Amino acid sequence: MDRGLQDLRARLAEITDLNHAASVLSWDQMTYMPPGGAEARARQTAMLQRLAHEKATDPALGRLLDSLRPLENKLGYDSDDASLIRVARRNYDIVTKVPIEFAARMFLLQAESYEAWARARPKNDFKGVYPYLEKVMAYSREYSEFFPGYGHVMDPLISNFDYGVKARTIRKVFRELRAELVPLVRKIRDAEQVDDSCLHGKFPTDLQAKFNRLVAERMGYDFQRGRIDETPHPFTTNFSIGDVRITTRYHEDYLGAALFSTIHETGHALYEQGPDPALEGLLGTGAGMGIHESQSRLWENQVGRSMEFWKYFYPALRKAFPEKYKGVRLPDFYRAINRVEPSLIRVAADEVTYNLHIMIRFDLECALMEGKLSVKELPEAWNDRYLSDLGVSSKTYADGVMQDVHWFSAYIGYFQSYALGNLLSAQLYDAALKAKPAIRSEIATGKFSTLLGWLRKNVHRHGLKFTTDELLERCGVGGIEVGPFMDYLRKKYKGVYGL
Repeated sequence: MDRGLQDLRARLAEITDLNHAASVLSWDQMTYMPPGGAEARARQTAMLQRLAHEKATDPALGRLLDSLRPLENKLGYDSDDASLIRVARRNYDIVTKVPIEFAARMFLLQAESYEAWARARPKNDFKGVYPYLEKVMAYSREYSEFFPGYGHVMDPLISNFDYGVKARTIRKVFRELRAELVPLVRKIRDAEQVDDSCLHGKFPTDLQAKFNRLVAERMGYDFQRGRIDETPHPFTTNFSIGDVRITTRYHEDYLGAALFSTIHETGHALYEQGPDPALEGLLGTGAGMGIHESQSRLWENQVGRSMEFWKYFYPALRKAFPEKYKGVRLPDFYRAINRVEPSLIRVAADEVTYNLHIMIRFDLECALMEGKLSVKELPEAWNDRYLSDLGVSSKTYADGVMQDVHWFSAYIGYFQSYALGNLLSAQLYDAALKAKPAIRSEIATGKFSTLLGWLRKNVHRHGLKFTTDELLERCGVGGIEVGPFMDYLRKKYKGVYGL
C-alpha cells in the first residue's frame, strides 16, 4: 500500500508539473510575451496540456487508484492521503470521459482564441473573434455530451469550476438575489448621489504601483513567494505554493481600477499561499472558484472598502498623492470608493450592482449553450439586457461582449463563481467576526493577522481536500445563502447614502 501511494504521488506530481509549466507559458503570454510569439506559444501550451492529459488518463493510473481503495477507507475521510486518493479518483473519472484528441484540439483553441481576443479587443474588432467564439461554444457543447445524464448542458462545465454545483441551483439563487437587489439599486438611484471626483485625476503609474505593493504586503501577501505584474485583464496564477503571482492594470486617470483590482487579486493570492505545505501538488490549491472568489471579494469589499481599512491606509495614500488628497476628508473618500453607479464594465462595478453583471453573463451563457441564442445575436442580446437591468448600453464591442477574457479562453461555466463568491464572502466574514470579534478594530490599526489567521485555519490550509459544501460546513456556515450578503449591503449603504 505504501509503494502504491508513493507511485500515486509520483504520477500526480508529473501531471501537476506539466500543468504548472503550461501556466508559466500562459502567464508570460498574458504579461511580457512579444506579439510575434503567439503562434508558437499556442502550440507549446497545447503540447504541455496534451501531455498532462495523456498522463491523467493513463489506464495504469485508474488501476492504481482502484488498488488504493482499501487504504483510503482505512485512513479515514479527513486524512491528507485519503483525500489525495479521493480527489485524484474524482479527477480521473472526469478526464477519462474526454477523448485525448478532443482535449488536444480544445487546448489549442484556448490559446489561439485568447490571442485573437488580445489583438481584437483594442481594435473593437468583434469580427476578428467571432469565429473563435463560435468554435468555443461548439466545443463546449461537445464537451458536455461526454457527460450524459446531466440536468442542464451547463452542469458539466460549471462543475469544472465549482464541483457538484448545478445550473438549477444557481438559477434559484440568482432569482432570489435579483429580487432583493433591484429594489435596493432603485432606492440608491433615488438618493442624493455620491461625489467620487477624488478618485479621478492624475495618478502616475509608478506611485500607484508603490502604494498597491504596500497594501498587498500589509494584508499578508508574501513577496518572497509572489510578484505583481501588468496585464490587459487582471488575474492571479500559481505554479506552486511558493510561487503565486498577481497581475493588475493601471489607469493613470483613475485610482480605483488598479487599487481594488490589486486588493482583489491579493485575496486570491493569499488563498493560494495558504494551503498546508504537505498538500503541495494536486491538493495544494483552492477548493473551487466560488470559494476562491469569496476570498478575493471578502478582501476587496468587506475589508478593502471598509472605513476601518482606510482609517489605517488613508494617511499613506495622502502621503503618496499629497496634492490630490490634502483637502479630502476620510469620510468623503470612504463614500467615494463606495459610490453605486450602474456601469458597463464588470471589473469596475460597485459591489451593489456587480452581481447584475454576473447574472447577465450567466443567462446569456446558458442561452448560447442551449442553442437559443447565436453568437451573431450575442452583441444585441447583451445590450438589451444591460439596458433593461442596468439602464446602460455599450457603443463598442470592447466595452460589451469583448470586455471579459473568459469566453475567449473557453472558460464557459465560470462566471457564476463571482456571484457565489460575493454571497459566500459575507457568510464567511460573519463567521470570522463571530469567532474573532476584534477583527474590525484590529484592521483599523493595520493588523490583518487575526482575520488572515482565521481564514488560514478554516479555509486556506485545507487546499482542495474538501468540496465547497464540506468546507462551508467545517466553517460553521450553511449552504449558499442570499440573506447575509443582502443584510451587509443594506446596513452599509444605509450609511453611505442615508437610506
